[in-house]
Amino acid sequence: MGRFRSTLVLTVICLGLFGYIYFYESKRQASPAEENPLAFVVQADAIEELTVAPAGGESSTLRKSEGGWDLVEPSAADADDVAVENLAQALASLEIQRVVNDNAVDLAQYGLAEPTVDVGFRAAGDTTPTHLMLGDKTPAGTEVYARTGDGNRVFLISGYLEGSFNKTPFDLRDKAILKFERDEVVGLDLAGANGAAALAKNGSDWTLSAPVRASADFSTVEGLIGQIHSGRMTSLTASETGDLSEYGLDRPVASATVLAGETRLTLEVGGPAPSGSVYARDVSRPLVFTIPQTLLTALDRAPSTYRRKDLFDFRSFNATTLEISRDGITMAFEKAEGDEPDANDGDVGSARWRQTAPEPKDIDAAALESLVAQLSALRIESYPADGTPTGLDSPVAEVAVTFDDGARQERVAFGRVDTGVYGARSDEPGAGVINETTFQSIMDGFDDFK
Repeated sequence: MGRFRSTLVLTVICLGLFGYIYFYESKRQASPAEENPLAFVVQADAIEELTVAPAGGESSTLRKSEGGWDLVEPSAADADDVAVENLAQALASLEIQRVVNDNAVDLAQYGLAEPTVDVGFRAAGDTTPTHLMLGDKTPAGTEVYARTGDGNRVFLISGYLEGSFNKTPFDLRDKAILKFERDEVVGLDLAGANGAAALAKNGSDWTLSAPVRASADFSTVEGLIGQIHSGRMTSLTASETGDLSEYGLDRPVASATVLAGETRLTLEVGGPAPSGSVYARDVSRPLVFTIPQTLLTALDRAPSTYRRKDLFDFRSFNATTLEISRDGITMAFEKAEGDEPDANDGDVGSARWRQTAPEPKDIDAAALESLVAQLSALRIESYPADGTPTGLDSPVAEVAVTFDDGARQERVAFGRVDTGVYGARSDEPGAGVINETTFQSIMDGFDDFK
């Protein structure tokens, strides 16, 4: 009986303790967490001027204008609007983690007698700037001692925020290598060790106008323009160009001229710089900067790189007739409305392929449709050097396709030299290398219709 009574008492105590904990915790969790106070009462978009004195570096002065932010000191330049707006936002949202000393007499013990970073800002309506000064990190390294410029109150801010304020002039300047409107580009001239190329936009298509006149590969050209447009300096070497030979820019190894509307901008690339970069300059500005080696590689490519890679324009869904001539035999096929179920989908009256030469006959329309799709997908892998034997003086196959309801026709001849296969459009100069395995597979497929 005594044991039962003890057990009952313990059970009641446990239940009471559980109830208290549950009630207390639920009340505590329901209460909103206290927010840390802000260091400044200011809106980021109200800040009109900033000064930044980074740790051991050159100071910057920035002012807001109608077009964005301008770097005023140490030299006039466009600012990186995103970087500056992030800095302004960091100031406006800065939280005080804890006040260490309301009126510190010895600021040196916090590293604030001579701050490592000093950021000043002036908002609209202010006559004098407000300052944030950063000192040492706490022993744990998770927080930084800070104070404002109007007193000796020392407080802590999160340590990771130090990088938000410790900005050099280069960090805050616009680092675009060339500034132009991406959608206004109508021309691109390139020169380098691998040759020169001139490209012009015609409507939505690109044309290679030199060294030969040919259709250009849209994605390749647009990709390069994108790289130039998004290209950024990796460092600023000189604010004044001075002796260009010092940077290998007296005789550039490559150049790119962008024509965007009425704007014509030229990027010149010189010799190698430290850390695997290369020297470069925008000829319209008195600067020397560095860019990644990868951008030089992208600029200095053979002109044939920019030629179109699609051997055919047609696609299986818009082709209406196809002729293929091989070994003295021409096989012809046409797509027409059928009265019987189509082998592709079983629908009566849907378009299907029939053979019309050398004699009319029904065929496996699905098999031919597959070959037509493979043929239309043939791509040129590269363009050989001038004078390379291509076998096109005696083609192994010639293909003619009518498409877009008969409005367009294209012809392509194929040559073979040993195991190399080459394709040439009738409306384009030269020939391109075709994958031999893919080509042979398509030809074997057409042999099944003989």
